[in-house]
Amino acid sequence: MSDRRVVVTGMGVLAPNAHGLEAFAGALRAGKSGIRFHQHLADAKFGCQVGGIPEGVDELQGRYLSQEELLAMNPNMVYAAIAAIDAWTDAGLERSTEKVDWDTGAIIGTGIGGIDTIAEKLAPRVDQGKVGRLGSTMVEQIMSSGNSARVAGLLGLGNQVTTNSSACNTGTEAVIDAFFRVREGRAERMLAGGSEGSSKYIWAGFDGMKVLNRTKNGAPAEASRPMSASAAGFVPGSGAGVLVLESLESARARGARIYAEVLGGDVNCGGHRMGGSMTAPNPVSVQRCIRAAVRMAGVQPREIGAINGHLTATFADPHEVANWSKALELKPDEMPLLHSTKSLIGHALGAAGGIECVASVLELHHGFVHGSANCDDLHPDIAPFERRVARRTVELPLEVIAKASFGFGDVNGCVVFRKWKS
Repeated sequence: MSDRRVVVTGMGVLAPNAHGLEAFAGALRAGKSGIRFHQHLADAKFGCQVGGIPEGVDELQGRYLSQEELLAMNPNMVYAAIAAIDAWTDAGLERSTEKVDWDTGAIIGTGIGGIDTIAEKLAPRVDQGKVGRLGSTMVEQIMSSGNSARVAGLLGLGNQVTTNSSACNTGTEAVIDAFFRVREGRAERMLAGGSEGSSKYIWAGFDGMKVLNRTKNGAPAEASRPMSASAAGFVPGSGAGVLVLESLESARARGARIYAEVLGGDVNCGGHRMGGSMTAPNPVSVQRCIRAAVRMAGVQPREIGAINGHLTATFADPHEVANWSKALELKPDEMPLLHSTKSLIGHALGAAGGIECVASVLELHHGFVHGSANCDDLHPDIAPFERRVARRTVELPLEVIAKASFGFGDVNGCVVFRKWKS
């Protein structure tokens, strides 16, 4: 069986500005920032002392996980579990403590998850000659696949369970990979998305690269400035976003509520050629990825109502906007509305694509495009697109939205969603 229609039947999100779909949709609509000053970053002498960290997790996690389970989990895994359980519940699926669901799997990625446990526990104890005190769950806590593996145990998943890792493209790539698995009939349902912890050890390398914003430590909500002339680097974020992708036949058979249809997607790499490198995208590969996703989706560029871009508030923003215009073959004033969820939550690295896919589907479902904050002073190269930049929330009956992510390693992903109409 192949080429089946794939729909979104459930979602879960733990973001810096909200937990849960209703609260997250409200935060997006209201332009609520989840970026705050963090004293522990200042104490560690970070240049960037602001970031996006979900609030209240210490209390929240006890409603989802037992103390025994938490002993073998780091924050990255906890974030993934909360979002995945929420997505499962939102999809109307039942949890069984005995049965294995052979028809459902999970691809929940992470960028650098687990490094906090290595830095805080594993390395110090090994260096102190205290290997015997590592405990029996250390491997579970540091292995990259720990988040998806833990979710499989919590929900009894028996289909493919894996953790992908493609830098900033991780979450979007997971959704696309899951889409193909369901489309090809290899699974009826897949949980897909990404998670990332909030440890200073995850963020330190980026601060050392001086790619984080150091100019707004005293004004956190103004720090993430995608498409802005005064953008001074991205703001680190964290959290998790997970979607339940399901075959239309399965969703209809169980009477599931459907948010959207996944029309198509594509991933590729620029090969570190033609201007591409470990840290910069090859513009031709970006354009090819966008075109391939739109072609598979079977829509015309003018049918796309909005683009939830990668748009990180770095030098790459003007190039990204130009690449969208070239790929879609649309002039600046013909473009879909442009906006960046990162302006409100920061760049959640491996979780970015998952959280931003949830945001995109919520926008489709509720009929709005959230404002892209802090870009009243558009970058000069983006100025021609001014009329198509959504600076404030726009109530709009969207039909199609495109979401893309571009990551270190010159890797790209683009997915296209359509609002579901019964």
